[in-house]
Amino acid sequence: MTTAVQPFSGTYSADPVHSSFGFAVDYAGTGKFRGTFDDVSATLTPSDDGLSLEGSARVESISIKNPPQFRDHVLGPDFFDAEKHPEVTFRSTLVELEEDGTARLDGELTLAGTTRPVAIAGTWSEPVPAAGGGLRAGLELATVIDRRDFGFEWQMELPGGGDALAYDVTLEVNLYLIQPEG
Repeated sequence: MTTAVQPFSGTYSADPVHSSFGFAVDYAGTGKFRGTFDDVSATLTPSDDGLSLEGSARVESISIKNPPQFRDHVLGPDFFDAEKHPEVTFRSTLVELEEDGTARLDGELTLAGTTRPVAIAGTWSEPVPAAGGGLRAGLELATVIDRRDFGFEWQMELPGGGDALAYDVTLEVNLYLIQPEG
């Protein structure tokens, strides 16, 4: 059994250069279709009730290694509908950090204007002095969602049968958290 800890005092923000929000989904039965968001932000804040984490990613900042028409399709109404819903957001309702370095967060994820509860788990590293001053810490988290829960219904049948795109999507969040000196 592990014990819950609260090693953070003061507010930490995600370093946008070293932090990433990404996804991976089985595509055409042969591999993963991956994407990341380059414009991300997150804040970890302690309070009397524990820790809270809020984060967002600008949908237009999506980076996918495919022809431009795939990017346009992913940003369009079949998926993120970036014109109407420019951000992906997460707001925690519970943050549990354990002595053994494991982490679990419950919260609300909003994709394409639809908000659903999610649980996400992974690891955390405690605050340590940063080379440029202040403190740094990390959170590496992942979860699997069903994209249909967020209105991502698009599908295409493959010529040999089966679906072109899986419904289960792995979400990966890697946060490099910093607290400046002062």
